[in-house]
Formats: sequence, structure tokens, C-alpha cells
Amino acid sequence: MPDLPLTPPQMMILAILAATMAAFIWGRYRHDIVALAALMACVLTGLVPAAEAFAGFGHPAVITVACVLVLSHGLQNSGAVDALSRTVLPAGGGRIGALTALVALGATLSAFMNNVGALALLMPVSVQLANRLDIPPGQVLMPLSFGTILGGMTTLIGTPPNLIVSGFRAQTDAGAFGMFDFLPVGGAVALAGVVFVVVIGWRLVPRRRPASGDTFETGTYMTEVRVPERSKAAGMTLRAFERELGEDGTQVLAMVRNDVRITVPHGGRRIRANDILVLETGVDGLADALAAFNMALEEQGSSSEKDEEEKDQEKAATARATPPARAATAPGPKASSGKAGARDDDQPENAKGDTEDDTRDDAEKDTRRDKTKHEEDIVLRELVVMPASPIAGQSATDLRLRTRYGLNLLAISRSGHPSRARLRTLKLRAGDLLLMQGPAEVMSDFMQETGCVPLGQRNLRLPDRRRALTAAAIMLGAVGAVTVGLLPAAAAFALAVLVSVLLNTVPARQLYHAIDWPVVVLLAALIPVAGAMQATGTASILARLMLDGIAQGHAIAALAVVLVLTMVLSDVMNNAATAAVMCPVALGVAAALGTNADSFLMAVAIGASCAFLTPIGHQNNTLILGPGGFGFGDYWRLGLPLQVLIVAVSLPLLLVFWPL
Repeated sequence: MPDLPLTPPQMMILAILAATMAAFIWGRYRHDIVALAALMACVLTGLVPAAEAFAGFGHPAVITVACVLVLSHGLQNSGAVDALSRTVLPAGGGRIGALTALVALGATLSAFMNNVGALALLMPVSVQLANRLDIPPGQVLMPLSFGTILGGMTTLIGTPPNLIVSGFRAQTDAGAFGMFDFLPVGGAVALAGVVFVVVIGWRLVPRRRPASGDTFETGTYMTEVRVPERSKAAGMTLRAFERELGEDGTQVLAMVRNDVRITVPHGGRRIRANDILVLETGVDGLADALAAFNMALEEQGSSSEKDEEEKDQEKAATARATPPARAATAPGPKASSGKAGARDDDQPENAKGDTEDDTRDDAEKDTRRDKTKHEEDIVLRELVVMPASPIAGQSATDLRLRTRYGLNLLAISRSGHPSRARLRTLKLRAGDLLLMQGPAEVMSDFMQETGCVPLGQRNLRLPDRRRALTAAAIMLGAVGAVTVGLLPAAAAFALAVLVSVLLNTVPARQLYHAIDWPVVVLLAALIPVAGAMQATGTASILARLMLDGIAQGHAIAALAVVLVLTMVLSDVMNNAATAAVMCPVALGVAAALGTNADSFLMAVAIGASCAFLTPIGHQNNTLILGPGGFGFGDYWRLGLPLQVLIVAVSLPLLLVFWPL
């Protein structure tokens, strides 16, 4: 025990910290709410000056975390990571090889983007891999989750704890850590962990049946894709094309060549450039096909296609201008046939009405085009055609979706036998599911006008090669700027976010939606609390207790205690909160022993990224809870041996690369 009794400020900060950790473990309230409550308690008790209460929101670590989340969003939505996964992951191979490729890719991605984002991108791939290997999904999902957590400890931006640790070091004379200062120890630990989980660890995962009801099925879509000159599909047979698409169930229903539709084409028929393939597939299968074969959706609005639509509209206008007698006998749209038949003698008046309609439509078309021109937020939505919707019985051409609304009808999901009509001329029915693309505001207006109902929100993305390359280049540029010391991390990634918005890899509308605000508030609130620990001398007292009661004054033993204690806390607390609480303690221990503070800060960084025993320690573990069919007690079977391995590997390396 310390020689002097605790002062009132020290007792208050210890009480606040104890209550905060109890609230984190209890889990009744969100982590950011708990952290904000702790900050307000410090303000009310005078431990944190009111004028400095929100200084944490300007902390470089907080800014960097927010910017990395935005850049990760750009990589995810542009299809850059999807393309990388298809390139790296083997189509066949044995269990160990496939697991190694998947987990290694997850670890690599999480070194440069948000860990949760890396896991979310690879989860569909992991479920498919589990089906191919004939093992429960959980035996792939848990190794992948742990691999993405391990990968985050290898770089400065890999995980929020590393940024927090760097921020505390920046407050000393040593300055902040560099981009790859974490790599010597973190990289070795991640490598050892990945090898363990893919060779041995996955066998320790309980075989569980995944929980049902977490996702919904919408059936398959019918869509049209065009084969460009440089497409990999050009020259392939249809049979080989379907085989390369894998097991996602994509089928070629028809082929359009030189405006001639070939229904149910023979599997031996070869695909040519400029062919249009009518596919039946799910959204994920569609994205895979477009990216794997460098194809484009036929209905994504090339100028030639818009000209075609306008020609179709001119033909329709000509049909409306036919003589009354002919108009009376010609079949027309259901909604207007009664009117035409009842008032043949009013043709001039109708023609005048048509002219007014055309003028109004032209004005609407100009407005839509102007709105679309300035609209950057292009979204994908799944809309259901309701029975009372006025668009039932009309086609995309009839509705003039492109010229009037600025929207693209990419695909249609319909029960029953597929239609023989082209997508743009297919008459819509009540109950059809439409995959639409266009500006968010225009999409909202369209839903209000037509009475279509959006389906439950889910992640939909189609690959965009240009955006994917741009997003990857921006991220690499930011990492390079930090690596060579051109800019501090916060400034480099903030600049990268600005460039991403200007180049539309992250639309301005999505900018703030891409940020995980609870994490930002958590970090910003706990940074002043951690400062209060140092200012009151509480961190030094806790350090002395650890030294005298456990480590007995031995530096290596103290380093092990800091590492293990941080690991334990990270299993029941948010990893960023754990780092913010333990960094002052680590600095206090180093000061008391007169040793290198970097060793203890690095131990905190490693320990905070080792939440493997529970589903609540890290968001990745929570994310796989349902799909893997896991219970609370299933994680320690793989997590505990992994943590023991990490302690055994990291302690010697810390002494080598960051000597005491």
C-alpha cells in the first residue's frame, strides 16, 4: 500500500473509474453513454475543468479514428476489397490452405481499415467457404474474427487502441509512434496467431448450428449485362462462364446478339464482345459476375441506351398522334384505352392534352436531369411494386425512368417463369421486386409518386472499377504520407477524406454516416478522464500497488502484469476504453521503475487488441455471435489458448525491440 493516505481527488477518480468499469461489464448502457457519464462525473467533482471537458474531441487520435472509418467506407462501397478478396482467395484447395488465405486476407485488410468493416466484407465469403469445406460456419467465422482483430495491432491506424497509445506517447518527450512502429511485435504476434487459428485453433471451435432469422431472402433477380471488348468472358462458352461463377447459382437465361434474343442458349455457344447476357442471380452473385469478368450492367445508363429509350418514346408519341379511327382499334395501355374508345371525336383536345403532358414531362425531365447532375449520392435500393401502384402494367420505357427520373432499373425479381421481354420493355407487376439505382433524393421522390415500398435495408453494392482504384490510391497515399513523415496521421487522413469527397469515392451525403459515432464519443470522453488520473497522481498509486503487490519491483514481471491485466480488461470492456484506462497506469509503472515507457505502452497496445474470451470484448466477436450460432461461453475454448500464445510470443519480443 502507498505510504500516504489517498487524497479526496484520488478517491473520487478511483470511485468514478470503478463505477465506469462496472457499467462497461454490466453492459446495460452503450459504451459511449457510460464514458460520457464518467466525463460528466469528473466535471461535476472538479477533476476535469469544465472548459477542458470536450478537448478530447479535438485529440489527434479521435480525428484519425473518424477519418479511417470514412476511408474504410470508401474502400468497402467501391468494391476495392471485394476485388482483392477474389484475387487472393483460392477457388479450390484444401481446408488449411483456404482458411489460411481467408484469415490472412482479413488480418491484412484490418491493418489499414476498420476491423469490423474487414470482417463484414469477408463474412459472406467465409460462409460460402464453410459450405464448400462442409464444416459449420462458426469454424470459419471465429478464426476470421480473431484474425481481423490480430491484424489491427500491426499498424498505427489498425485499431483505435494503437492510436490512443500513440497519443499518450505524444504527450511525453518521445513524441508519437510512427505508422509501422507497431509492426515488429504486432506483426509477429499476428503471424503466430493466424498460424495457430488456421492450423489448430479452428478445431477447438464448438460445432454450432447458426441462428436463423438474421437475414432475409428475396429470391433471384433477372438482369442484363453487356460483355465489353476486353471482358474475360469474351470467347468463353456459356457453360464455362457459369462454371467460373462458382456456386452462387447464377444462370444464363438468354443471350441478346445483334438485337436478336436467343432463349435458353446452348452451353457450348461462345460469348462474343457486345453480347448481352440475361442472368438470373442474387445481388451478391451479380456483383461477383461484374467484377470477375469486367462486365457492365446493360441498364446503367450509357448514352446510346438513353437514345434508344428516347427513340422508343418518340414511337409512342407518334402512336398517340395517329388518326382517331386507327387509334380506336389499336390496342393501348390499360389505363388509357377506355378514354380513347369513349371520346374519338375529341382527338384535337386529346392531342392538345398530350402536348401539354409532353411539355410538362419535358420540364420535369430537365428538372430531374439538373437534380441528377448535381447529385452525388448514388444509391441502390430494392423496391416492391404494391398492388395499387400506378406503375403496375408499365415498363421502364413507358415510365421513362432514365430521362424523366434519372433512375436505372438494374434488375427485377419475380416469382414464376422468367419473361421473354427485354428488361426495359418488361411490364411490371404487383409484387415485383425492383433493384433500382439513382440519386437518393430522386429515389425518395419516385417512391412517393409511385407508391413503391423499400425493402428492409441491407448492404448492396456493385463494383465500380474507377472508384475502387481511386479509393485504394487515396488510402495508400495517406499511409505513405504518414510513413515518410510528410504529415501527422490526423492531418494525412483528414486530407484523404477531403480528397475522397471531392472525387466522390465517399459521397458527401454518406460522410457522417460512415463514422461510428459511439466509438468517437467514447474516445473523446475518456481522454480527459485518463488525464485526470495522471493529474491527481492516481495512476502512480495504481502503478505502485502493482509493483509492490504483484511484480515485487521486477521490471519484466511488471511488464507481464500490465500485458495480462490489459488483456483481462479488454475481454469485458471496450478495447479503446481499456487502452485509455491502462495507458496512464503503464506510464506510472515505467516512471516508478525508471525504465523505458515504450515497453509498457506497447504491452498495453498488444493487450488491448486481445479480446478473445467473450463476445462483448470486441465488436467482431459480437458480429459473429448469431451467424456462428455461438453462446457466451464458446469463445474461450479458442480464445484462451490464443491469449496464452500471445503472451509467450509478445513478452520476449517486447524486450528485444523495446528494451527496458
